[in-house]
Amino acid sequence: MEILDLLIAASNPVLKVLLLTALGSFLSTDRINILGKDAKHHLNRVVFFVFFPALVGSNLAKTVTYESMIKLWFMPVNIFITYLIGSALGWMLIQITRPPSHIRGLILGSCAAGNIGNLLFIIIPSICRDKGSPFGAPDVCSRYGVAYSSLSSAIGSIYLWSYVYNIVRISSSKCSEEIDGSISESSEEPSKVLNGSCTEPLLSKDLPVLEYRADHFALPYASLEERRKVPISVKFRQYLKMLSEKINLKTLFAPSTTAAIVGFSVGTVPQIKRLMIGESAPLRVIGDSASLLGEGAIPAITLIMGGNLLRGLRGSEIHASIIVGIIVVRYIALPLLGILVIKGALHIGLVYPDPLYMFILHLHFAVPPAINIGTITQLFGAGERECSVILLWGYGLASVSLTIWASFFMWILA
Repeated sequence: MEILDLLIAASNPVLKVLLLTALGSFLSTDRINILGKDAKHHLNRVVFFVFFPALVGSNLAKTVTYESMIKLWFMPVNIFITYLIGSALGWMLIQITRPPSHIRGLILGSCAAGNIGNLLFIIIPSICRDKGSPFGAPDVCSRYGVAYSSLSSAIGSIYLWSYVYNIVRISSSKCSEEIDGSISESSEEPSKVLNGSCTEPLLSKDLPVLEYRADHFALPYASLEERRKVPISVKFRQYLKMLSEKINLKTLFAPSTTAAIVGFSVGTVPQIKRLMIGESAPLRVIGDSASLLGEGAIPAITLIMGGNLLRGLRGSEIHASIIVGIIVVRYIALPLLGILVIKGALHIGLVYPDPLYMFILHLHFAVPPAINIGTITQLFGAGERECSVILLWGYGLASVSLTIWASFFMWILA
């Protein structure tokens, strides 16, 4: 296959993302104000609770089977490796740049969590439909490509909301401690002290305050004999309570994750699949309705992303060395290490040798930072402006980086 065809096949989907992102930014400007703050908030809720779960669940239900699940077992491991390597490289970047404590979680999250959800839903079908695609028939490629992307999105959502969510939460708590110390030591007004990037967190009233209190976690004081008589069920409930306070299960089981579980259940149980999927299925109207809702997810997500990136143009006090370091980690170091990881896994027989599947595994290492990191920083009010600048530069340079890496991945897999 000619290099020019590969470049065209790789650049077209990236250009589509850029055009829709630019439109979202234009609609979010103060002059147009069609996609203003309130509009983005409400549209984001519709996408989060309706469009995206419908897209993930419907595509998994159509394509996933019990046999395919056995073949695709390496995908969760591959995503875990991206988080592991990205976190290690992010820790090294923190040691070099010495950033403020309230954005260290943001840096780790930006290096570890890639946009393996909505971005793949745009790139993969577009590559499949291009004449230079090396992945076979366009309809078959699109169907399985969207299924692989759905699985990536579901797994990535679990990692994102269990790992990045908590490291940003820890950073925001340090930010609050620094602000409290500054207010107590300063004779100025509190509004003059709070002039940095730490703002009032949106979840400040909802998140549990974790303090080291023995009387909160332990059983009431009693003799050793009485404590031995406490039923195991009571102790088990106490441990569950401690765990639920440390891990926000509502965010871990996001709507897209729940939809993925439903999609797996429908796809892997033949009796249910025959009822809902297929032209002769009695309940096919349910699957068709979910597919129809899912078609609105991609344009809506991309427009919201463009509106969020607009805030990055206003700038922040983040050092250029941090932005450069994140770009180097995500667009140079991770893709190169990813090639070694997947080649090694293929050599020892851990990876199902399907070119499209392997292409998506490679893309896990080459995508820009996850756009939902911006949502997490908004929730805790720590590093929101810095995150906007990081995402602005990250997605601005992704047009070049993704084109080059996607072309190279298709070349080695063709």
